[in-house]
Amino acid sequence: MPREGTVVDGLHPLRRMMPLLMPGRNEAFVLFEQAIPTAPLLPVLEEVNADRPASRRVTLFHCVLYAVGRAIAAFPRLNRFVAGSRFYDRHGIWLSFSGKQRLEQDAPLFTAKIPFQPDEPFLVFVDRVLTAIGAERSGHETASSREVRGLLRLPNPLLRLAVRGARWLHAWQLLPGSVIASDPLHASVFVANLGSVGLDAAWHHLFEHGTIPVFVTMGRVHRAAVVREDGTVGSREIFVLRYTYDERVEDGFYAARALEHLAELLAAPSTFVSR
Repeated sequence: MPREGTVVDGLHPLRRMMPLLMPGRNEAFVLFEQAIPTAPLLPVLEEVNADRPASRRVTLFHCVLYAVGRAIAAFPRLNRFVAGSRFYDRHGIWLSFSGKQRLEQDAPLFTAKIPFQPDEPFLVFVDRVLTAIGAERSGHETASSREVRGLLRLPNPLLRLAVRGARWLHAWQLLPGSVIASDPLHASVFVANLGSVGLDAAWHHLFEHGTIPVFVTMGRVHRAAVVREDGTVGSREIFVLRYTYDERVEDGFYAARALEHLAELLAAPSTFVSR
């Protein structure tokens, strides 16, 4: 049976103890925030979208999702996860994200999950994301939805037993590969674009189910005050990224360096948008 990851050996004793002292992700989370200027991104996106149909437009969200994947590739220890008080290096980089099936208040949410390939050209990546979103918005039931619907047919006592059994299998990395492949909470990171529905970025909890150590929310574009180098005050257009991070997988310094790398990518989008 293929496993989701490979056990990490040679960890410092203090890090090895962390899952024993803090068994849950929400006992060990750290919060980060970044304000990302839109000025470097919008002209590049306008140029790229000039040759693309409206239904295939490249957006700020695509840039963020790609930059998140590149940051994880450059800082691979962020792609670890904790299961059963052990550390694992994940096999591959997997990005999960959510959206609305329709831009209506009562429309249901969907989640999608795709592999990230660091050497893949940006526009090929964007087309894969758009294809995944189109599939979720088509109304066809996904494998994950079918599995959940089937479980919900069980009486509550059996359902609770099934969930506990799944957690035990997960702790020992014995979940079937088909379950892992279809579950968006078995991924490297989850990104939620709250700005697409006009909301600010939120601090989101981590899920105890699954293996995701990082949750990212992206807020709406807005103007914010900024102090210039000469001391004068002005404003600029930004969006905020907020991160909830399981510090058990790696220390905050390492995570902060990864976020600096992500911000550098978004400050120079021509280095990857043209790829």
